[in-house]
Amino acid sequence: MQITIIASGSGGNATLFASRGTRVLVDAGVGPRVLAQCLAAAATAGCTSGSTSSSTSDWTPDAIVVTHAHADHVGVAARYNKKHKIPIYASEATARAAHLGDPERVRLFSPREPFAIGALTFSPRPLPHDAAQVALVVDDGARRAALVTDLGEVPPGLLEHVAGCDVLMLESNYDEDMLDAGPYPQHLKRRILSARGHLSNAQACALLAALPGGTHTVALMHLSENNNRPDLALAAARDALLGKRARLLAAPPRGPLVLDTAPPPGAARAPLAARQLGLFPGM
Repeated sequence: MQITIIASGSGGNATLFASRGTRVLVDAGVGPRVLAQCLAAAATAGCTSGSTSSSTSDWTPDAIVVTHAHADHVGVAARYNKKHKIPIYASEATARAAHLGDPERVRLFSPREPFAIGALTFSPRPLPHDAAQVALVVDDGARRAALVTDLGEVPPGLLEHVAGCDVLMLESNYDEDMLDAGPYPQHLKRRILSARGHLSNAQACALLAALPGGTHTVALMHLSENNNRPDLALAAARDALLGKRARLLAAPPRGPLVLDTAPPPGAARAPLAARQLGLFPGM
């Protein structure tokens, strides 16, 4: 299974999971043009598993899974629905709160029950946020990856849900000192800090410190461009992962960042090579 992080941040979120001919886009906070440009760049660089072509038509997703109803995650879902006629999977609460396009192509999933799309199985788990939100573990039968963003605190059972995943993509949204000293109004700071807001660097590190072995790559996600810096998030997480021999990366607000869930052949405990390609200005 290969993962292409298209975008991660308040300006839009989208991550493509691909395995054995199945391509599923998780979240639709960026439009088809951005998706196509990122995937074409990944293919041109030889990073996109199972494809030797940079043709954007080759990379239309088979389906979209939406984690929650905020615009930076679902804002372009209806456009995909209309243009590509592909199904969109969402929880009932998200489907009620967001415009997903033609209801005939909307598929509802339970926030606690696994569901399959082609070669991929998605196992959701509710997260505390100010919209009905889920973490996702994605499994292709050989490898597992977890996507955990937009949560105000780590709920009971989350660590067990993501334990043993080859790749963990975890929110590390803000540095508490930067948020406190920053320009946001107090009501917005309170929202971010609340149990239904976002995960701080310190909270992300507490989860990483408790993470059992087996995860070879950790990507920090949804970093605030106003209240965090990659160097701060990475330094904190590096301390939390001390001794775990995991590769650590920070997802940029606009990618692509390409990850392979398989460790290098013959070196299961070695850091995984991952490539971050050039950013696309103005998309």
